[in-house]
Amino acid sequence: MFEQDYIMRVIRQVIRMIIMLLFHFDIDQDDEKLQKEMEQQESLESLLDLVDRGEIDEAENRLYELVDGEDKQKLKTALLFYNYLNDKEDSFLEEHDFSRDEIRDGVKRVASLYGVAGMVEAFWEE
Repeated sequence: MFEQDYIMRVIRQVIRMIIMLLFHFDIDQDDEKLQKEMEQQESLESLLDLVDRGEIDEAENRLYELVDGEDKQKLKTALLFYNYLNDKEDSFLEEHDFSRDEIRDGVKRVASLYGVAGMVEAFWEE
């Protein structure tokens, strides 16, 4: 349990740091701005709906169809997706056959695609 809490905190901090550096807002402080960003992105909303229905693998597959390695708005969508997923309870993730490690790996994969893997690797030692 302690290890899962630690992984959850590290995932959140990595996502928070990348969003702060690239998009200049703090997901922990700018709740209104974060909400506005989320509302403006229909694709993100549909992904989050899939997550809420427990279709996490399908949501992640659709996310990977969306990201292209160039459009930074799509990177933001991916990071917000993983942040939302990371906020889910362990029991929800387990019930839907998903893990914190898969969230971490997804963040790493997206970061690598957009050339910001170094930011992520600074937080995780293999």
